[in-house]
Amino acid sequence: MNKFNKYYFLGIGGIGMSALARYYNVKGFQVAGYDRTETKLTMDLKAEGIEICYNENVNHIPANFTNPKNTLIVLTPAIPQDHPQLQYFKDHNFTILKRAQVLGEITKLSKGICIAGTHGKTTTSTITAHLLYQSQVSCSAFLGGIANNYNTNLLLSKDSNLVVIEADEYDRSFHQLSPYMAVITSADADHLDIYETSEAFRESFEHFTSLIRPGGALIMRQGINVNPKLQKGVKLYTYSMDEGGDFHAENIKIAKGEIHFDFVTPTDRIADVRLGVPVRINVENSVAAMALAWLNGVTAEELRVGISSFSGIYRRFNIVYKSEKTVYMDDYAHHPSELKASISSIKDLYPGRKITGVFQPHLYTRTRDFADAFAESLSLLDELILLDIYPARELPIEGVTSEIILRNVKLKNKTLCSKENLLPLLKEKQLDVLVTFGAGDIDKFVPLIKNQLKQA
Repeated sequence: MNKFNKYYFLGIGGIGMSALARYYNVKGFQVAGYDRTETKLTMDLKAEGIEICYNENVNHIPANFTNPKNTLIVLTPAIPQDHPQLQYFKDHNFTILKRAQVLGEITKLSKGICIAGTHGKTTTSTITAHLLYQSQVSCSAFLGGIANNYNTNLLLSKDSNLVVIEADEYDRSFHQLSPYMAVITSADADHLDIYETSEAFRESFEHFTSLIRPGGALIMRQGINVNPKLQKGVKLYTYSMDEGGDFHAENIKIAKGEIHFDFVTPTDRIADVRLGVPVRINVENSVAAMALAWLNGVTAEELRVGISSFSGIYRRFNIVYKSEKTVYMDDYAHHPSELKASISSIKDLYPGRKITGVFQPHLYTRTRDFADAFAESLSLLDELILLDIYPARELPIEGVTSEIILRNVKLKNKTLCSKENLLPLLKEKQLDVLVTFGAGDIDKFVPLIKNQLKQA
């Protein structure tokens, strides 16, 4: 990779790809890329000096990124194999690496702290990065979300060799990494369009554990269905929210919109820690992050300050609007387990209030594979507005629509709604606590919903 001074990203607008693009741009390399649509993130990248095209035609590739001798192509799995620009780069013998392969090279040259799991990994990795970055230890970080504390998904340290990375299980990408330490937050089956079976999915996580370098450590959520295959010299720790393990929480107290708990380590107890983002599921995520930080030398006082000052992640339990009569939150949850955890946390935070959820399913395959589980999780709401499926990288599957979720939702108040009719429908309702969920393009409605609520 040292021979390249130009980097071209296919799918530069993705959250993980954009962090890498920023990294090489800050390091002084020439960076450009393609994405299908303009978003706030791509506009931010352009403002930082990165050239972006939105037309897949090869004529739109910037002229100074057409030399295979000095230009590396970085690819996201979301780009289809018949994409014209990808075909051009293949036909002209460019070196093409997946995002995970590039991250893998970075972990070989540093001490990679890699957080994996079906859900919880973005929050856990961002809290970990914040705890390290604000301490005397410091770190760099490639994050899977925009950290509200820093308004970016990339942190760079001049002094620390620690790099926090979100380890993506999609397409077995995390097998490219060489972790120094790792966390596995969960291993609930997902991406069955890739893995086909739950067993294959579990085995993929077990292989990931074998990549941890001797002298390092694995911190694994207690009770998950993974049998670690650790190299000699790798320590194993367990954690939980309040179910024991080497690291866990005790004396969890939820009151007046705040959460306090004691953080318990194998040797210490840090009493009365205040959670900066007061949702119950973040206690568990914080325990994992604090465990990593503690093992890397962050002091008790730094942990206390870091957890209380953590202000969350864009689209993770974000309180978008709050008035005397209405609270509006936005959350990225798009898997049944994530939805269950998110809705339960919101009900803890706002007991006795009516929770209306707007959910946009993400991917036909995920909807097909988990329709019943989605229905079960969404039944925890008081009212459901269900949008059409966001296809992302997929073609439609016959018989797979949002209706297969809706029919098993055990609520009287449930509605199928098109995106076009969402705002008019919400305008008609007396909303108490409103939450938008999903990983598609539902985030485009967030400012529109906020403005409508402000004018009501």
